[in-house]
Amino acid sequence: MRTNRKAAGRTAAALLTACALALVAGCSGSGGKDSEDKADDGGGGTAAKTPRMKIAMVTHSGEGDTFWDIVQSGAKVAAAKDNVQFLYAANKEGKEQAQLIQSYIDQDVDGLVVSLAKPEAVKAVLAKAAAAGIPVVTINSGAEFSEPFGALGHIGQDEAIAGEAVGEELNKRGKKKALCVIHEQGNVSLEGRCAGVEKTFEGTVENLNVEGTNMPATTSSIEAKLQSGKDIDAVVTLGAPFAAASVKAKESAGSGAEINTFDLNEDVVEQLKAKEIGFAVDQQPYLQGYLAVDELWLHKNNGNVIGGGKPVLTGPALVTEKDVPALEKFTARGTR
Repeated sequence: MRTNRKAAGRTAAALLTACALALVAGCSGSGGKDSEDKADDGGGGTAAKTPRMKIAMVTHSGEGDTFWDIVQSGAKVAAAKDNVQFLYAANKEGKEQAQLIQSYIDQDVDGLVVSLAKPEAVKAVLAKAAAAGIPVVTINSGAEFSEPFGALGHIGQDEAIAGEAVGEELNKRGKKKALCVIHEQGNVSLEGRCAGVEKTFEGTVENLNVEGTNMPATTSSIEAKLQSGKDIDAVVTLGAPFAAASVKAKESAGSGAEINTFDLNEDVVEQLKAKEIGFAVDQQPYLQGYLAVDELWLHKNNGNVIGGGKPVLTGPALVTEKDVPALEKFTARGTR
């Protein structure tokens, strides 16, 4: 597994800070009933003795997006460890996401974790959170908007750097024309990934917008593009569920294109193992959920800001079939 050095360094620093301060505060790896049910996810022990907190996460997840299940897994383990009540809601539409954030402000939560896929749609409501004295940590998308919107910090991968890493890998593999599949129009992070690929890829990149919440339609759109574009020798999907759709579309179209994807889950690891996918970009979503909850807990109980307010990178790491043996047990339990 190849990891961007800057990303690895910042992630390691954040983890060391969080773990060290957790020990100082007298808490252990996890706690509560979750630690009994999922002992292999984070260790045993008791929850922190700090006052009970309520933290809400609001994301732009679409229906059936397994990426956010992994984010929640990390957040729930951190919440059990930190004596936090964890709440979650999602909507892929920016307006509805803003309404969900407002509903949690009205509930007077102690902290908010928010993704910024459509930043302008949530800008005003995040200002209301700041006015109400509710700290915010942003995750996953829209890192460049985090500080201007008043957040404590941002946790995720730099999408431009991740896209550039993909472009460089495609060059190494001798590819000439790539299809970049965008499954949610208007998502600044997805657009940033494709732009990054185009920046470093020596061949040509064509973007394809699909309806990500309609998998049959997505598969048909990719198949049609591969049928008409016989010179496409690489497909880059921007989420794990769409890799499987591309594999199916490739077979139906009789295409020889190599399928590659952003994000990792159990299915992608199996596809890597079967050599149906060439490589995947892992941004470690479990860390995004875990560190976001931890940062809000640390900020309330020790006045900390992880990374000094700068983005804390959790990726990218490129994984191939060589990494499958090390990853299988983690993806099977939903933590990678």
